Amino acid sequence: FSLKELHGIFPWLVESIFGSLDGIIVGWNLRCLQGRTNPTEYSVALDFLDPSGPMMKLVYKLQAEEYRYDFPVSYLPGPVKASIQEQVLPECSLYHNKVQFPSSGGLGLNLALNPFEYYMFYFAISLITQKNSPVTHHVSPSNSAYFILVDTYLKCFLPTEGSVLPPPSSNPGGAIPSPTPRSPAVPFTSYGMHHTSLLKRHIAHQPSVNADPASQEIWRSETLLQIFVEMWLHHYSLEMYQKMQSPHVKLEVLHYRLSISSKHHGSPAQSSYQALHAYQESFKPTEEHVLVVRLLVKHLHAFSNSLKPEPLSPSAHSHTASPLEEFKRVVIPRFVQEKLYIFLQHCFGHWPLDASFRAVLEMWLSYLQPWRYAPEKPPQSAEPLPRSVSEKWAAFIQENLLMYTKLFVGFLNRALRTDLVSPKNALMVFRVAKVFAQPNLAEMILKGEQLFLEPELVIPHRQHRLFMSPTLGGSFFSSWPPTITDASFKVKSHVYSLEGQDFQYKQMFGTEVRNLVLKLAQLICQAQQTAKSISDHSAETVASQSFFSWFRFTPSELNGSYTGNDLDEIGQDSIKKTDEYLEKALEYLCQIFKLNEAQLTQMMMKCGTAEDENGKKQLPDCVESEDGLVLTPLGRYQIINGLRRFEVQYQGDAELQPIRSYENATLVRLLFRLSSALNERFAAQMDVLCSREDFVGRLCRYHLTNPHLVQKMRCSPVGKDRAGQNWGPRISLRFLASYRTLVSLLLIYCMAAWFYIGPVGCTFLVLVGYCLYAVIMTFLSEGWKPHEH
Repeated sequence: FSLKELHGIFPWLVESIFGSLDGIIVGWNLRCLQGRTNPTEYSVALDFLDPSGPMMKLVYKLQAEEYRYDFPVSYLPGPVKASIQEQVLPECSLYHNKVQFPSSGGLGLNLALNPFEYYMFYFAISLITQKNSPVTHHVSPSNSAYFILVDTYLKCFLPTEGSVLPPPSSNPGGAIPSPTPRSPAVPFTSYGMHHTSLLKRHIAHQPSVNADPASQEIWRSETLLQIFVEMWLHHYSLEMYQKMQSPHVKLEVLHYRLSISSKHHGSPAQSSYQALHAYQESFKPTEEHVLVVRLLVKHLHAFSNSLKPEPLSPSAHSHTASPLEEFKRVVIPRFVQEKLYIFLQHCFGHWPLDASFRAVLEMWLSYLQPWRYAPEKPPQSAEPLPRSVSEKWAAFIQENLLMYTKLFVGFLNRALRTDLVSPKNALMVFRVAKVFAQPNLAEMILKGEQLFLEPELVIPHRQHRLFMSPTLGGSFFSSWPPTITDASFKVKSHVYSLEGQDFQYKQMFGTEVRNLVLKLAQLICQAQQTAKSISDHSAETVASQSFFSWFRFTPSELNGSYTGNDLDEIGQDSIKKTDEYLEKALEYLCQIFKLNEAQLTQMMMKCGTAEDENGKKQLPDCVESEDGLVLTPLGRYQIINGLRRFEVQYQGDAELQPIRSYENATLVRLLFRLSSALNERFAAQMDVLCSREDFVGRLCRYHLTNPHLVQKMRCSPVGKDRAGQNWGPRISLRFLASYRTLVSLLLIYCMAAWFYIGPVGCTFLVLVGYCLYAVIMTFLSEGWKPHEH
């Protein structure tokens, strides 16, 4: 094909691979393509889209001719789209000199992108637009072709070793030039000096800046990173985030949500906050999206940590560092920090309270631990002791203080609202406590808070970017430590730039957060007691089952009670694992916040005495009223978090329970009629037999149901005064309608036939065996013990 023909089919080819922007065309569905299920398609796609593959060669070939392709502004992230539509140039240099007005004016703005930008825009945004792709099997996001390609592009264009590989040139004598109208032509040393984040420059006055020759080496690296960050993280602007932190705005948005929920009842919605609500919450990241962002965060740490240490000799300083080295120095504070913080804040506040939050949690913990991706290896020791955090990371912790402190408080608020008896929730608490309990980390966070609380002059808004400049010592790898004043200024600049000048900082090691930690410790103790009681109850149930429970003849199926939770299905191993997670998490919290052991011991004893004389959990916290017991706010909290519960049991006529899924409806009705006829015919005789005090009376009392004794069970607090009805001794044949009973009898008859025993003989043996069992149970039973079968 000629270049003109390739130029014409390039947009169609990109859309065919990554899908359309509106999500209607799925394309190759790279997010669901895995080597395990489709090995051929998987390998072909990776080879074709590889950085040195045919697709990228086509991109570089078109790049050499400086072709441009239109990308609709309407599909850009919300803040960027709103900014461009308001005729304000976005802060990110990626959009400079690219906005194109339609010939007819009005709507329909487009970005004029070069081939590399166009390809990467589609690649990055396909993670967002292709949410509803058809999936016929379980897909592991970390094994998909899309995830592998993201990792490959990051390693190629943001290398931790060596330099960026030059693109394959279609010209015999030269390399592919970078696009001329690129605005990041400003040298990296002037990011802080000439940053234009608050300059309201209109699109009509876009400057034409020529590219700096020194930055030609890494224009693809910068473009790739900017596109990934913009498409995956920039869905909430800093200004909108700060506005949403205002209590007044939060109250108004709450009123708007209530008005939306009552629209069906005729209440008009508040249009003044409709745009604010939609702008803030329209985007809902998926778990796969978060996993890809975590991959980006981990690679950026490794990329930044591969920065060569600055030489100490004066002569070495005369040599200018390469653009790639300067890019490593500023990549995290300049490109990622602000947008990732707002992204995490939104996830912490809006993600469901379930185990899927683990993906967000691990992404956050990955960002907090850049030392995990440092090139140096920890010293090998015989005992796996926890690795102490080096002092060289103090500057990083201080410049990211809110990532550690405010998000930790956000996690505490989430943990206090989750069921810690669940193993997955217990694991998340354990993971966070383990990370923050690393030696020397809590001390460095406390030092950062002390620097922030130092009395200082008023800080000009966003002046902190001046200190991020590598020429002014803003790198956290600098061998010359800054003075205390500069460190304090940096911390305050970081906090006020993200949260605004009116931000009221809540100290992580202050009294308020410490009280939250104590509440969490109390919940951990209660969850441990709950898990222990569930484990003990399960063990008692197994031990008390009779021989016929092997055939599923259990009373709980007929009285409708349920005394377990998801741990009963998970098993004893998971209950043990939960207890281990919670015990270690409590130990780590004590290390971090220096909790008093005597206070914790008293708390655990208080939780231990919450059991009644039978070793069972008490009822949820209630108060007496005219209608009986009424739940208090504490009682509702205990029920929501699974700390206490009512033993819900069926207390009506066992014969009139709804037909269960494991019962035959026809047999239930027929056996009920038969039982009713027998009870009506022989009621007087059964009453006489059960009133006898000899062995025959005990045998009859054991087999004939006496429902008024069921009232001894614990009732609902509201209906505790309800009088129970005595139906008298009677026959119940409903257990014969159970499919389990029928299958068990069928198996017995089949086994008997195997030994040449006929149906009559087998029935006789079954009756004899049950009679012997009944006689033994009658001797063992004490008093008048009801039996429902």
